[in-house]
Parts: sequence; C-alpha cells; structure tokens
Amino acid sequence: MEIARNWKDYEILDMANGEKLERWGNVYLIRPDPQIIWKEKTFQNKWKMANARYSRSSSGGGSWNYIKKVPDNWQIKYKDLTFNIKPMGFKHTGLFPEQAVNWDWMINKIKNANREIKVLNLFAYTGGATVACSYAGASVCHVDSSKGMVTWAKENIVSSGLKDRPVRFIVDDVVKFVNREIRRGNKYDAIIMDPPSYGRGTNGEVWKFEENIGDLVELCTKVLSDKPLFFLINSYTTGISSMVLENILRLAINKKGRLSCGEIGLPMTNSNLILPCGIYARYEGE
Repeated sequence: MEIARNWKDYEILDMANGEKLERWGNVYLIRPDPQIIWKEKTFQNKWKMANARYSRSSSGGGSWNYIKKVPDNWQIKYKDLTFNIKPMGFKHTGLFPEQAVNWDWMINKIKNANREIKVLNLFAYTGGATVACSYAGASVCHVDSSKGMVTWAKENIVSSGLKDRPVRFIVDDVVKFVNREIRRGNKYDAIIMDPPSYGRGTNGEVWKFEENIGDLVELCTKVLSDKPLFFLINSYTTGISSMVLENILRLAINKKGRLSCGEIGLPMTNSNLILPCGIYARYEGE
C-alpha cells in the first residue's frame, strides 16, 4: 500500500465506529467511512475538537451537524499546491488527501520526462491531479461533466499560482469528449482517470464502472501518443481489486512499458493504524 505521509495541513487524529476525526488546516471534521469497522477509539478526548460531523440519514443521504463555526470555504496546502476546501453534500470536502501519493508520482514522472507533456485528466473533479500536473510543467486538459466541479478546479489552479499555465477546462461527458478528440487527431502523453462507481453525463448518459471501464480505457488508448509517459486509473468502487485495473490496462495498451497496481491509504497520527482509501493501476511507458 502507498501511504500519503507528507501532509502538514491534513491529518487523521482518530478513527473508530465507522467514523474518522480529521484536521483540515484549522478545521476539525468527523466523517463516516465504511472501512472503519473497529469500535475502540484511541484518543477519546480529541473527538471534542470537532467543528462539524457528517451523519448519514436512514432514508439515504445525510447532512452536516455544525458544533462550532466552520468557514464557508478555506484553504489547505500540500507542499507547493493549494486547495480550496468546502463542506459538501454526501460528506465530501472537494479533496481526497490520499491522492497525494499519485500527485507526487505524477509530478516526478513529468519533471523527469525532459520533454513537453500533454495530460488528459478525465472525471477530473476539483482538479487535484490537474493542479499537480500543471505544477510539474505539463499542459493539461481537464474534463468533468459537472460545471460546478470544473469551476472549483479553476479556483484551485489560481490558488496554486498556476493561472498562466496551459490548462484547458472542459464540461462534457468523457466518452463523447474522447471520441471527438479521436476524430480531431489529438494525442496525449499521459492519461488520468478517476471514474465514479455510478454516474450520469451532461445529457443523462449512464455510467456503470463494471460495465464501462474496459471500453473507456480501450477508447482512450486511441488518443495516447506514440511515446506515452503514463496511464493512471484511480477507483473507489467497492469490491474491485487493483489487479482488475492492471489487467484492463494490460489488455488495452499494446506498447512496451511497466504495469503496477495497489492500494492507497492515509496514516493516523501517533498511531500505527492505516486507513485504506482506494486503489490504482499504472502503466509507465519506456
């Protein structure tokens, strides 16, 4: 497992009974997590620090319960990158801190490529990977079907001091966009995707991970350059092994290179406990 240990503005302070107590800068949040099935709290008193708790509803969904004042939005930094945080519906804050392991990996790959790199970021959300790749010197095409998420990604680019870097923001269904790029003959040296388990495109197109991921990866190989740097798939889909993602890349990419897969996780401060958060598979070109 690759563990995001380099945060200073974010940490898990404790976790038990299906919840984690997190510090996001100066704001302390309690959020649910289905992986936390153990019941014993390690630091009982720290839970009193919480500014807000997200509670699931028995009828579906959930809501934030504000114990202390929480800003409408605030910023946290990861190394030289700055992200805007906002409590959202369905427990999210606009950032997945465990993805820092992938940001570090991508930044290293791009900086050591010694050539201009074009990146395609699909299901790009609020642009954590877009910010990382832009910071590393790549030109990035950021695609997401949510206008609100794309606006948020633009804010993250500006906050990180990267507004003059070449980033193209697209609000569109990813399959439709990739098909258009194929027709245009556009190519990318690196592709990143973080597909949802289930979703809908801009015009109601249905996405189901298990049914559609193989076809999408196959489609995306048609916009890979002749000398690809990497292809990265992230997933939070329950029940899917990282080896499944590696197998999909292995079957789709007919170029020499290295394949790897695994889990990503977050450490708990002052503890040996690790929270598993998601899976990845990577192709690295020669």
